[in-house]
Amino acid sequence: MLINQAWAQGAGAAPGGGIESMLLIVVMFVVLYFLMIRPQMKRAKEHKGMIEALQKGDEVVTAGGVLGRISRINENYVTLEVASNVEIQVQRPSVQLVLPKGTIKNIE
Repeated sequence: MLINQAWAQGAGAAPGGGIESMLLIVVMFVVLYFLMIRPQMKRAKEHKGMIEALQKGDEVVTAGGVLGRISRINENYVTLEVASNVEIQVQRPSVQLVLPKGTIKNIE
C-alpha cells in the first residue's frame, strides 16, 4: 500500500559466473600452497633432520642466541657448554643452527 512493488533487476547470475569464481578460488589456493605452505613444510623437515643429527661436540646456536658446544644429548634435551665449567640445558628443538667445527675457538 505505502511501499511500491520492487522488481528484480536481473533474473539470475551471469552465465558461467559460478564456474569462473570457483576456478579463481582454486587458483588462489594453489598459489598459496606453492608460495607459503610448501616452503614452510620444507624448512620444518630440514630442521627436524638437523635436530635428529645432533652429536656430542657440535657447536650450535639456540633460538635465544646462545652459542655453545654440546656436551650431552638426551632424547628431549641438549646440554650446552657455554663457558668453562658452565653448562645449560635447552630443549632440542630450540637449537636453530649447527655451526662449522672450530667456530667457537675457546670456551672460557
